[in-house]
Amino acid sequence: MSQPAAAASGTDGGLVLASGPGRWVLLATVLGSAIASIDATVVGIALPAIGRDFHAGLGALQWVVTGYTLTLAGLLLLAGALGDKYGRKRVFVIGVAWFAIASLLCAVAPSAGFLIGARALQGVGAALLTPGSLAILEAVFRPDDRSKAIGAWSGFSGVGTAIGPFLGGWLVAAASWRWIFVINLPIAIVVVAVTLRHVPESRDPAATAPIDVTGGVLVTLGLIGLTYGLIDGPGGHWTEPLVLAALLGGLLLLAVFLWWEHRTPAPMLPLNLFTSRQFTATNVVTFVVYGGIGGALFLLPIQLQQVSGYTALQAGISLLPVTAITLALSQRSGALAARIGPRLQMSVGPVLVGLGLGLFTLITASGDYLTEVLPGVLVLGFGLAVAVAPLTSTALSSVPPEHAGMASAVNNDVARAAALIAVALLPAAGGLTGDAYQHPAVFSAGFHTASLIAGGLCVAGGVLAAVTIRNPSRATAAAVAAKRHGPLLHCALDAPPQS
Repeated sequence: MSQPAAAASGTDGGLVLASGPGRWVLLATVLGSAIASIDATVVGIALPAIGRDFHAGLGALQWVVTGYTLTLAGLLLLAGALGDKYGRKRVFVIGVAWFAIASLLCAVAPSAGFLIGARALQGVGAALLTPGSLAILEAVFRPDDRSKAIGAWSGFSGVGTAIGPFLGGWLVAAASWRWIFVINLPIAIVVVAVTLRHVPESRDPAATAPIDVTGGVLVTLGLIGLTYGLIDGPGGHWTEPLVLAALLGGLLLLAVFLWWEHRTPAPMLPLNLFTSRQFTATNVVTFVVYGGIGGALFLLPIQLQQVSGYTALQAGISLLPVTAITLALSQRSGALAARIGPRLQMSVGPVLVGLGLGLFTLITASGDYLTEVLPGVLVLGFGLAVAVAPLTSTALSSVPPEHAGMASAVNNDVARAAALIAVALLPAAGGLTGDAYQHPAVFSAGFHTASLIAGGLCVAGGVLAAVTIRNPSRATAAAVAAKRHGPLLHCALDAPPQS
């Protein structure tokens, strides 16, 4: 081996972060995850403009968000297994290319229905590329550099998430909402080119079992049926045959999915993880809290633009403190939880999040940022910073260390599924259906009700954590820390909850 090659690969064959090849790998994975996280951020800001262009009702706007989340949540675990078995680089490249093609279809969509279908295709691409970016870093860097590489990936991804609302708002205001999808294309071309040239292929040699395609299909179709019924049912449609069939069929398919996962020898979702009461409690808290957050943040940009008169750019900028606070404090919050245990922060954090969402009831037609918007944004950001890192570490520490990666993936998927269901259900719970978003007074009243409901859910999540979460012993915490090579991120850090 030549001296430069040895310096790049390290003594154990893994890449060195400070080498040229290491930097190329980091660039590919950061940009790859960025197109998914930025896209998820900017779509929420663009919803009012999309609604105006297509003369679409609130239900169609819900589908623009949930169509993407459905396929992402349904296929995320399956995609991770595909990468482990057939090559993480290969699946990552396919995901980026798929995402780019779907983005182009979104950009040229002639109707709301076409856009929703293209968004569902985008979710498939995101499911393929999302687990690959972090898995590649884990696989190709030497052990001493994995933590640094993942930390750098986390920081740069956070910057991408922060840029998303500003970029999306500017594109909508300066050109058209269609440009929020066009911007993905040049980034995707760079990612594919860099990955093909510089990223080594990696597989899990132990991944010899058949891929659980049946499980992936069952859970995705079940979520589609359930979501359709929840979106279309409000407004007096609950008894219509199609709505009833969708609801009952979705619930039946999800029940069959659980039966299948229990029966198949190589499940997509190992149900034995839930024999841990701590893991089960953590995921129930995750579901409740991220449901509240996801539903409220779907409605907030519409409230700011349609009621308070914000431009798309102003609405995007208004949410930046949430990302800034979370990124600045989450590492310290995780360190504190490692010392004192997660129970206190998992109890207090969701209550603060709920208070922040409740403060959104201050937002009226005047829309004064300092007195009406900023208080809720600051409390929400601080609550997320307190809760997210302990929540993730608890999901990891409550299962055997060799299952930590799967536990993190399941917890992430639970959060996305919760946001998906909340986006479908919360508007109706607030009395918002049809073209309500086009009537400022009607929408504002419904938004205030929905914010209180969402805040109440988060407070309930904090109470639930106080009752069910237990601080692990020091020996357990040390064992988990010893098995980890770096931070395993939650969707609150790598993408907004409604994604």
